[in-house]
Amino acid sequence: MTKEKATAKDTEFSLTAVPPQLKRQGLWAAMVVLVGFTFFTPSMTAGGNLGIGMNAAGFAAAMLIGNIFLGIYCGILGYIGQKTGLTLDLLAHRSFGEVGSFLPSALISFTQIGWFGVGVAMFAIPVSELTHVPVAILIIITGIVMTLTAYFGIKALAVLGSIAVPLIAILGIYSVSWGVREVHGFANVFAQNPENPISLAAGIAIVVGSFISGGTATPNFTRFSRTPKTAVTATVVAFFVGNSIMMIFGAVGGAVTGVADIFNILILQGLAVPAIITLGLNIWTTNNNALYTAGLGVSNITKVPMKPMVLAGGLVGTATAVWLYYNFVGFLNLLSGMIPPVGAVIILHYFFHKKDYMDESYPHTAVNPGGILAVAGGALVGIFVQWGIKPLNSLLVAAVIFVIIDRIFGKRSSSTK
Repeated sequence: MTKEKATAKDTEFSLTAVPPQLKRQGLWAAMVVLVGFTFFTPSMTAGGNLGIGMNAAGFAAAMLIGNIFLGIYCGILGYIGQKTGLTLDLLAHRSFGEVGSFLPSALISFTQIGWFGVGVAMFAIPVSELTHVPVAILIIITGIVMTLTAYFGIKALAVLGSIAVPLIAILGIYSVSWGVREVHGFANVFAQNPENPISLAAGIAIVVGSFISGGTATPNFTRFSRTPKTAVTATVVAFFVGNSIMMIFGAVGGAVTGVADIFNILILQGLAVPAIITLGLNIWTTNNNALYTAGLGVSNITKVPMKPMVLAGGLVGTATAVWLYYNFVGFLNLLSGMIPPVGAVIILHYFFHKKDYMDESYPHTAVNPGGILAVAGGALVGIFVQWGIKPLNSLLVAAVIFVIIDRIFGKRSSSTK
């Protein structure tokens, strides 16, 4: 009876698996939630930087390689989320242990609340400069609206995505068309020899780094999908197609104007009102998903259902938005670099121990040292090793460490039996 009451109150299933009969989300609903997540201003800005620093062939290669990787990585996580009905944090119960799961939950919640605050300020500050409305008023209104839509859960995310995604796409297509017309054809958009060139490895790192942190939380959104095919299709469309579209929108504007920021690009194009709409919807759809993810993570630590935690996270993010925007972005980028190893551990543990996920009564350990050490090792490599593609370095090192430790402990437990 208690469990039924808890489930009835917690409509987002933050502390339990989504029951099979409630996995009703179709392809469109799943897709607009995830595409809305990837339609994010910093992704356009990343594309703008690539457009300024790479020629057409280099940009295309970096975008395709980076987003193919994101599509595969997030697609696997999306599949796991749908099959198990578990949030990222509940999946971590198995791969990190019940207490050990607090590490990925804290990492992801902290970064997502931080990015929520940065997103609120990212909208309020330039809009204030344009409209002369006080920043504090815009911060409060923006924070409240974005928090409320995240509070109402996955259905509200789908409704907002259905409205925002087409509008952002239309404005982006118009912006690209303007840029192509300005230089008299697409062949003239990218400089053949950019003044400050970006290498292919650095370009791939920018693409992968733009969303691998948020992409790790994919199970939070695909666990409601009707079928694994729906979950994987929606995820691949979002992280390969959606993120590529954002990169192209930013790259063309950046290459033509020499400015990386999409808001400033639209202002230069004489599109002040569309600039506000694009920026607002762009940040809103992503901030909703970020706060939703943070609420689930804090819920795992506190054992309080998600919705009150979303309100608390929204309050903290809104109250500290301006400070986060000016002081914390570098640190948030550092933390974001520590999250890919979490995804590697969750993927490997699921496929190595698939049967355990089907057994609801399976006893969880308090701490799985393999998961903790893999994340620590991967994070250290991601932070300090400058060679190669940093997000991939951290993910691969974490994977190797986890496989070695898991196989050793697995063999020992088998021999004990």
